[in-house]
Amino acid sequence: MDDMLKDFVVEAMDLAVNVEEHLLRLERDPDNKETLNAVFRSFHTIKGGAGFMGLPALVAACHLTENLFDALRTGAAPVTPIAIEAALQASGFVADQLTELANGAAPESLPAMPEELELILTNAIEGKSMDAPVAAAPMPAVVEAPVVAAPVAAAAVSVIGADGLDWAALYNAVVPAGSQLAVVAPAASVAVPAAAAVAAPAAARPAAKAVDGVVREERPDMRHAAPVKEDSIRVDAVKLDALLEVAGESVQAANQAAVLLERLLQFKFEGQAATLMATLAETLERASRYSTELQRATLATRMQPVGRLFQKFPRLVRELAKDLGKDVELTIEGAETEVDRVVVDSLYDPLVHMLRNSLDHGVESPEDRLAAGKPAKSYISLKAWQEANSVMIVLQDDGKGMDPVFLRSKAQQKGLISENAQLSNDECFQLVFLPGFSTKEVASSVSGRGVGMDVVKTAVEKNRGAIHIESVLGKGTKFAIRLPIELSIVPTMLVSTSGAALALPMAVVQRVVELPETFMEVGGAPVLKDQGRPLPVRSLAGSLGYEPCSERVGIVVAAPQPYILAVAAVDGTADLVIKPMTAITVEGITGTARSAEGELVLVVGLSFLMDGCRGAVRMAA
Repeated sequence: MDDMLKDFVVEAMDLAVNVEEHLLRLERDPDNKETLNAVFRSFHTIKGGAGFMGLPALVAACHLTENLFDALRTGAAPVTPIAIEAALQASGFVADQLTELANGAAPESLPAMPEELELILTNAIEGKSMDAPVAAAPMPAVVEAPVVAAPVAAAAVSVIGADGLDWAALYNAVVPAGSQLAVVAPAASVAVPAAAAVAAPAAARPAAKAVDGVVREERPDMRHAAPVKEDSIRVDAVKLDALLEVAGESVQAANQAAVLLERLLQFKFEGQAATLMATLAETLERASRYSTELQRATLATRMQPVGRLFQKFPRLVRELAKDLGKDVELTIEGAETEVDRVVVDSLYDPLVHMLRNSLDHGVESPEDRLAAGKPAKSYISLKAWQEANSVMIVLQDDGKGMDPVFLRSKAQQKGLISENAQLSNDECFQLVFLPGFSTKEVASSVSGRGVGMDVVKTAVEKNRGAIHIESVLGKGTKFAIRLPIELSIVPTMLVSTSGAALALPMAVVQRVVELPETFMEVGGAPVLKDQGRPLPVRSLAGSLGYEPCSERVGIVVAAPQPYILAVAAVDGTADLVIKPMTAITVEGITGTARSAEGELVLVVGLSFLMDGCRGAVRMAA
């Protein structure tokens, strides 16, 4: 794909995603003129670029949809469910074509616009129903140039070339308003092929009748507008990742140099050596400060709002709810919350699985809700916010909730847990993440195969996150995902136990307490009162399978069920560059890092800590 086509695809895909969001908003508020205009502009912009790139199917679809929205905003056609459905189908077709281009398909290999799409768009323009017959009008595969009222320096005769394209009109469609060519009518002696007559630009027709039947008028204050100044550039994500890697290593090297310098300063230097050491200390301090600033600036380039991810879901919920015969409204909050680009990209599939399960298993049909004394319409909320060094993403519904007894029974029937397993309610909720677990007897196109929620937990833990479930029978279910804001560099607390150097994510550390020689016991397990509440005490060495040792320092862990983690010593805090473990898998350990002294440090997983320093419910042997 050449650079011009690649730029067009990226920009058009952004517009296509925004179009879906606007269409769903328009469905709720049909009188919103601003939204109508926004959709019209988006399709017009995509059409202009598609014409210049020689993509006739895209031009045809955008052209008809543009006509539809011009009719909607002028009142010539009403905003009906048929019109919204037609526009959504057109938006889907445009997105599919753009996706094929992004995946490397050649422009000439793209399929033509389906007749069904042309029919539904034409019906919507004429205000007909979905099944009304219509005589399809021929589709000109060109882009009309806007009428330029102000005189410009150059003029071009509008003539259709041998290739069937009006290059003057195409040029005007993609350049800024102040740079357009004035299109003049061809002289009578100029021969224009009859086949190209339908593609003649608007300037060759009466001012009030453009080719597509739409009047184009420029705002007077925009006719001489200067070209828009570019304030951003696109950079390959691989280059950003490499830059972040270098920035992280430079910070690590600066920290190690600072430690070595501190040790050197324990010796006595005199004369010129003392002056050199002072200069070296100042230089290293400056290098450390600049490397830290470089790291922060690089991290900022990778941060993206989760709204880029969330804006894809309203249509998904709308379509699936319609298929399932349910009345569901999705509300989104905190779309501006920023998180690492890698996290945003990897969360799409997990959130889709969660939404599909919430729609299929969670919320009830309107009839069942009315019978249970609930409103017929159900609600699903998707929220995001920043909490300390983490991002919280919460998906909640007001459906029927989950029955822990039923979940345990299903898992036992499928042989996923032993018959004698004694599980708490929280542990029963965690059963939904087991591979092969499903409460459905027969698989459907939406759920029932027992793979969706397993994918969710795997993806969250791969990003060093944790997921927790809360559910009340008859009231609804809440899935809470906690993720690090960025993945490569993590604020940690350095601890040691049984001779091993370990790092705990600061996101779950509340405070450090001193542990006594002996503990109270509840049910045979050690318990310590912290700020008036009894908390269980768990050994980090024992949880990781290390040799027992004296652990007299406790860390209060902010998990859904808080507890105290016993360690041998706390060695301080540090921002570590985390390297994922790929060759081997060790339960509880998510990666490795180097301390400022150059020592290898094992990073304890956030999910492991949130689950109470024990693995999730295990499958039966």
